[in-house]
Amino acid sequence: MTIKIDAHIQALPATIPFVAPERTERESGNQFVARLGANENNLGCSPNAIEAMARIASQSVGQYADPENFSLRRALCQHLGIEMNNVVIGSGIDGLLGLIVRIFSSPKDTILTSAGAYPTFNYHVAAYDRTLLTVPYRDDHEDLDALAQEAQKTRPAIVYVSNPDNPMGTWWPAKDIENFINKIPEDTLIILDEAYGETAPEGTLPAIDCTRANLLRVRTFSKAYGIAGLRCGYAIGNSALILPFEKIRNHFGINIMAQAASEAALKDQEWLMQTLETNAQARDRLSAIAIENGLKPIKSATNFVTIDCGQDGAYAMQVLKGLMERRIFVRKPMAPVLDRCIRVSTGKDEEINQFSTALAAVLKDLQ
Repeated sequence: MTIKIDAHIQALPATIPFVAPERTERESGNQFVARLGANENNLGCSPNAIEAMARIASQSVGQYADPENFSLRRALCQHLGIEMNNVVIGSGIDGLLGLIVRIFSSPKDTILTSAGAYPTFNYHVAAYDRTLLTVPYRDDHEDLDALAQEAQKTRPAIVYVSNPDNPMGTWWPAKDIENFINKIPEDTLIILDEAYGETAPEGTLPAIDCTRANLLRVRTFSKAYGIAGLRCGYAIGNSALILPFEKIRNHFGINIMAQAASEAALKDQEWLMQTLETNAQARDRLSAIAIENGLKPIKSATNFVTIDCGQDGAYAMQVLKGLMERRIFVRKPMAPVLDRCIRVSTGKDEEINQFSTALAAVLKDLQ
């Protein structure tokens, strides 16, 4: 007898949104000398977070975590000036996006995003049998006007936008985001992905307003705070939007070490400021390397720089493959027009040195 599998799930490809560097290393038999593709914080995390993890490992790792994430939520509320019922913790933004799609839409509902935007969101849309609708980027930015116009026309269940953006690194000032939000129908949920909010210029993030009935903002400890491996993020919103998470979330999904490390990292704002300064310097250096090699860096507000290779997607793929062959891990956008670029994360000086040398060699080989 064959065990029944949901027909929709049976029809989906067995795939993941990203090919991990570990898989490439296994298949090639070579380790990367510079891991600059996953937008991780190669500079590390706060020493206070490391101390918290060490304390948990030696004293409490055998215990279940607090299923209410109370201490971390309280710290976030104090930091952001919000109430406890305005925030929910999840296993990174990725985990939260899956819950949001499940909670706030039904099978076959339309969900709107930008063509080429964060693919893990699309993965959840497909997994829950929703209908994905996209609009193209404009001038390497998510097109807020086009998204708003499409939302007014089709009235999707959800519209997703990130600010700053992945994979291009571009951003909109807060006033443009606020104008966009005000144009979206009241019965459409807005997901505002602010994974790179800490690395953005002042004036990028709108003030937090939890009275808005159709807005969820998602943030993470994976990027600027440097603890991607622990998988911890959070959503901010009106209490009526936060409450449904309690009905279906994995209440023990945020482990005890992730909770303690995230809280310690949040409280160490001095370390965060140092990290942001170092990240900005690395971003400037990556941009300079691109220019030195005749390529065009796209101005970034994130912890990566997207580099226009000056030709089409096929050429950019050759550049990427050449870097990978030289053991430099990078990624690239895959949507048409955006695919002319590669995307390089900020990293340590020695990693950027390796990238600089390899990029020059790759471009010379392609002449």
